[in-house]
Amino acid sequence: MKVQGRQSAVHSGRRWFGVLLMAALIAGCSSAGGDDGVGDRAGDAAPTSSASPTPATELTFNVDDGDADIPVDTAVTVGASHGTITAVTAHYGGKPTRKNTLNGAVTPDGASWTASSLLEPGKRYTVAVTTRDDDGRVSTESRRFRTQDLSLDQQAYASVSPMDGATVGVAMPVILRFDIPVKRRAEVEKRLVVTSTPKVEGTWSWVSDSEVHFRPRKYWPAGTKVKVHAGINGVRTGKGVWGQEDRDTSFRVTKQAVTTVVDVSRHKATVKINGKVARVLPATTGKAGFQTRNGTKIIMEKHPSKRMDAATTGISEGSSEYYNIENVRYAMRVTNSGEFIHAAPWSTGSQGSANVSHGCTGLSTSNAAWLYGISHIGDPVKFVNSDRKVLEPQNGWTDWNISYTEFAKGSALS
Repeated sequence: MKVQGRQSAVHSGRRWFGVLLMAALIAGCSSAGGDDGVGDRAGDAAPTSSASPTPATELTFNVDDGDADIPVDTAVTVGASHGTITAVTAHYGGKPTRKNTLNGAVTPDGASWTASSLLEPGKRYTVAVTTRDDDGRVSTESRRFRTQDLSLDQQAYASVSPMDGATVGVAMPVILRFDIPVKRRAEVEKRLVVTSTPKVEGTWSWVSDSEVHFRPRKYWPAGTKVKVHAGINGVRTGKGVWGQEDRDTSFRVTKQAVTTVVDVSRHKATVKINGKVARVLPATTGKAGFQTRNGTKIIMEKHPSKRMDAATTGISEGSSEYYNIENVRYAMRVTNSGEFIHAAPWSTGSQGSANVSHGCTGLSTSNAAWLYGISHIGDPVKFVNSDRKVLEPQNGWTDWNISYTEFAKGSALS
């Protein structure tokens, strides 16, 4: 019985301890409530909180993985959220090389990347983008796509002059010729960039649907270095036609600026070097019916020896004016129609006193050799005081035969 009474006391003590503990907990909850002593029932249970994981970087491409027939005039872009873009490699074919890489730039904040050039036709491209998320985790994601196929008839190829590495005269224009007419001139012209040291003011001007020229406001300063970038690859040039490839060239303007004025009525050619008269040469120009044209012309070709056949100028072999001379020395073309400056030993008796040629400017062999030796393609030759006043547009490089204002009107961006 004592044992039973002891057990009842123990049970009774535990029961009172439980009551006291519950009372303490209730009192604690009540003291956390408002002034009215009523507890906030929403806070009765202790909240449990766990931080959400930082999302990984998400990329947005303007091309989808596995896409085919992507237009070549697509500028590939990639955007990033919840992180930044740290590197992009975009190329077609096997391993990236200088030739098959699609260049581009990441914005300073790392939020996006945009290709700086357009796409090649019929190629499988891979774009790999490396990112760093907000927690510093690095990952790489790729997209693969294929561009549309194009035939050669759907691609406009441009030739450019001067040739890379050339040294030219101070009047030399930059010339792009397309093998397929360009209908969207403004789109193409936006991609044409000329930079020079020293910097000069200049403009492009379309002389036809297939040819565009650039010239500075004034002649190039002697010694100027020029770079030309025609970023036409993938540019839509017309309906169903795109630019075939980018073209680049760099050239130097001669340090010795040679300018010549041919006075037709006074039968002389005044040659200046860097603005100072170097020589005044006796000359003969075109006779009646074949007068040499007035205007500013540019040396387009140089030939140490050239056959001159009058048939190429429209004179038939049966005409009394026909000629076919095999070895004309030191010939420099200044018009498409056949005007040259050249050695004419057969007319030295008339040089300086009469015009007896079929339109060319004849000099003695020694004077022609001297002028040929100091001249460059791109040197200006101005003809004055001729009865034949009109130099037809594009009969040669006639860019300097009109004012800069008139020339600039030919720009598709003016």
